[in-house]
Amino acid sequence: MKVRLFAQQREQAGWTEREVEVPEGSMVADLVASLGQDYPTIASAARHLVTAVNAEYVGTDTALHAGDEVALIPPVSGGLRSW
Repeated sequence: MKVRLFAQQREQAGWTEREVEVPEGSMVADLVASLGQDYPTIASAARHLVTAVNAEYVGTDTALHAGDEVALIPPVSGGLRSW
């Protein structure tokens, strides 16, 4: 499956997208935990990341399947208000 990173996780991991293999029956939480072992930035942000599978927001208990595209999205904040 393809995993996509954004913002700080992308910068610190040194990649934007990568093909990864996960065991049959894995869930999003399993993928994030596995990636967190190799990439501390993912581990430290895990509870704040929003996940999407195949362009749909999902929870960490969502099952993954071969061919899925998973995006790990950091929380968005800030912005400029014009009053």
